[in-house]
Amino acid sequence: MRLSILIVIVLLAFSSHARDTRHTFPVADVFDNEEFAGRIDDVQFFFAGEETPAVAEKMGEYQANKKTNAFGKDDNEACTWAFLSALQSLHDRALKEGGDAVIDVYSYYKRDKFESPDEYECGAGAIMAGVTLKGTVVKLK
Repeated sequence: MRLSILIVIVLLAFSSHARDTRHTFPVADVFDNEEFAGRIDDVQFFFAGEETPAVAEKMGEYQANKKTNAFGKDDNEACTWAFLSALQSLHDRALKEGGDAVIDVYSYYKRDKFESPDEYECGAGAIMAGVTLKGTVVKLK
C-alpha cells in the first residue's frame, strides 16, 4: 500500500515538471527546403507583416493546430515537422474553400498571438512539439 502511494506521488511530481519550451524558428527554413516546400507550393502564404497582392475574395480565417512526436528529436527538427503539418492543413483548407493563398498568417500557440513575417512559434516538450497557426484564406486577383 505504501509503495503504491509513493509511486503516485513520484508520478505527480514528475508530471508537474514537464517541459514546455517555446521557441521561434525561421519560416524560410521550411520554404527554402525543396523536400518540404514541394508539398505546399500550389498555395501562396503571406505571414503577418508581409505585403500581399490584391485580394479578390476572402473565404474566412482558419486555424491549424498540429503536434508531432518529439521523442528522440531535437526541438528544431520536431518543430519543423509540426510547422509543416500546420501549413499543410492551411494549404488543404485553402484549396477546399477555392482559395489560392493564405494571408496574415501568425502563430497562436496556447492562444498567444505571435506575429512575424520571418518566424513562427513552437512549443516543444520531452514527448510532443506543437505549432498553431491562424490565417485568412483568400482568392487573389
